Amino acid sequence: MKFKRVFVVILDSLGIGEAADASEYGDTGSNTLKHIMDKYELFIPNLEKLGFLKTLTLEDDNNVDAYYTIARPTNSGKDSLTGHYEIVGIENKVPFKTFNTNGFPIELIDKIEKATGKRVIGNKVINGEQIINELGERQLNYGSLIVYTSNDSTLQVAAHEDVVPVNKLHTYCEKIRKITLDDEYRIARVIARPFNGKPGKFKFMNNDRMDFAVKPPKKSILNSLKEKEYSVISIGKIADIFDGEGITKTIKSAKSNIETINKLTDIMEKNFTGLCLVNLNDFDALYGHNRDVEGYGKSIEELDVEMPMILNKLNNDDLLIITADHGNDPTFPGNSHTRENVPVIIFGRNFKNPHRLEPLNTMADIGATIADNFEIEAPEIGTSFLNNLE
Repeated sequence: MKFKRVFVVILDSLGIGEAADASEYGDTGSNTLKHIMDKYELFIPNLEKLGFLKTLTLEDDNNVDAYYTIARPTNSGKDSLTGHYEIVGIENKVPFKTFNTNGFPIELIDKIEKATGKRVIGNKVINGEQIINELGERQLNYGSLIVYTSNDSTLQVAAHEDVVPVNKLHTYCEKIRKITLDDEYRIARVIARPFNGKPGKFKFMNNDRMDFAVKPPKKSILNSLKEKEYSVISIGKIADIFDGEGITKTIKSAKSNIETINKLTDIMEKNFTGLCLVNLNDFDALYGHNRDVEGYGKSIEELDVEMPMILNKLNNDDLLIITADHGNDPTFPGNSHTRENVPVIIFGRNFKNPHRLEPLNTMADIGATIADNFEIEAPEIGTSFLNNLE
């Protein structure tokens, strides 16, 4: 074992340029980080010192504090599940279905109404904030369920807590999850989105959001680590994405990236051996999907401010990997994810000469490296780069 603890921080949606197959997804020319920088004067000296900006060009720079490179996506699709699956070594070649043209088929809506006993309103492709402002008062008056989707493989259910209590909404979503496991739907995530407030001032209750994903199709390094009695700690929506598979400790964090980072630094003070996976979701949920370039840029700067504290809490035998799961270019039309390569930053206190690494052919190389470090069963895809870290 080279490292006692490995921390993987996933910057949800922070891609760094179109993937080789981006044209198949209608994402030619996408580049989340570059296009933010084109429109916003990004100041991130701490991340820059780690080689983060060099991932855009892959220029050589030996005056950095971390190894840096990119990873190419190989799983089909561009949703959070397939990206996270790939990072932990799960191959998934059958993409989850999207319903971003005409909404969900009427047959599915009928099944949802029958299973929940509630009328469904909405059923459109729209941003969450927009639909609760549009239909929130109607939902509040009639106790119905607002169903909508993004351009990704999600079915989101919104309801005001005064007429549909949070626990009841979660129960409804569990029932909907079972229905949407059928191959004809194959939806990646059913998401409960409770909200509160008054007309004109409705607001999502992010602490009570719950994602109902699917069981991963195959065993991952998370399962292998757990079987060998290593810790597998989830912070943020990681446990939801993997439906709890392979997770030994779940730490919920939904208010903000800063809260999630605070939970991370708290865990870094604990004594454990194993893996800690962290998802910083604001980049995607608040700024990428809402096409908010300035908000996205400021959020990256907020992370940069926290980086010294994160690095200072690392022990000499810790490894930190910073990456992403897909892109979500806030300058692109629509509001969906974009098919992009992702940055990979690898930091350890005792590295002698960090520099640029060759591009990784799959994000699964991260999982393979973790498996190699803990000497567990290698995932079905991915190649370890552990021996390149000196």
